[in-house]
Amino acid sequence: MKWWKKKVVRKRYETAARVGLGVFLLSSIITTGVLTALMQSQLWLYQTEVVQEDFTSFPVGVNPQTKTIAEQPLVDNYRSANIATAIESPGTLQPGWWKLFIQKLSQLPAVQNLASPSTRVLVIWPGERREQVVDHFGDVLGWGDAERILFETLVTAQLEELNEGMFLPGRYIVNRSSTPQEVADLLNQRFTDEVLLRYPASVAEQVPLEDALIIASLLEREAYDFTDMRVISGVIWNRLFVDMKLQIDATLQYVRGSKPYEPSWWPVPRPRDKFLSSPFNTYENPGLPPAPIGNPSPEALLAALNPRLTDCLFYFHDTDGSFYCNPTYEEHVAELREIYGQDR
Repeated sequence: MKWWKKKVVRKRYETAARVGLGVFLLSSIITTGVLTALMQSQLWLYQTEVVQEDFTSFPVGVNPQTKTIAEQPLVDNYRSANIATAIESPGTLQPGWWKLFIQKLSQLPAVQNLASPSTRVLVIWPGERREQVVDHFGDVLGWGDAERILFETLVTAQLEELNEGMFLPGRYIVNRSSTPQEVADLLNQRFTDEVLLRYPASVAEQVPLEDALIIASLLEREAYDFTDMRVISGVIWNRLFVDMKLQIDATLQYVRGSKPYEPSWWPVPRPRDKFLSSPFNTYENPGLPPAPIGNPSPEALLAALNPRLTDCLFYFHDTDGSFYCNPTYEEHVAELREIYGQDR
């Protein structure tokens, strides 16, 4: 190539670079504006409206003592009347890269100040670990380590036998100078209103709250929507009824995410993770894990208490999110091979 042609090409590259940079900056401004508008609107998920005078008990459609499931016709009515649901279902939010992006964007003071210079918007996403919640709240409110530890202690003290499950998903608007005590009081009150007051002794005698929270936390990580939750809840209960190990991949993610060297709270499961040494490993240990693996929504809790009547013991989602379940392992494997090929 001649020198003058090189110069023209170089100039074209420089011009393209300037145009590209301009487009990037313009798109960034537009994107930030759009995301800000979305966050100020209902995409901030769980604009909860607690009906203070209505503390109707959770309906229950499972009986662990008799190992039976009975469909409750009141479930959908209860859900629409007493549970504020997200615009996006909990399951579809989990793998989305944009969820993390919005979380990080929300921590920027400039974005937070758009709503009000004196307030902060705090969001707990369905299925998040307590560490994620504490980190996010601490970053937005500028808390130090001692304040974060105090906040976590004040919330988990509601059910001392558990360390997850009491950080109820939703949106919380607080003063920018809120103390750990003030924010913990807000979370504790919402948990009381939406869970404890709707979980009387008659419900706890049938399904202990701790068990329901554990199953609900599994559903948050495994299901894509409320319908999905109820079917998977049926599979989980069926496995418990026949003393079959739950074999839930999300519990393996929880174990690995607890390791200080793990860069992700919810790492992609690997085949060798099935042999991790932990009481939360449901491939190695029978029954429920010792505590929730995250913080479930009231919707997931409702699904845990009201599984679909099914004969399925095995299930999976394909790459499009479609759900499949089967009563036998042979049928399960055959369907996997039909969808993914003979190497499964």
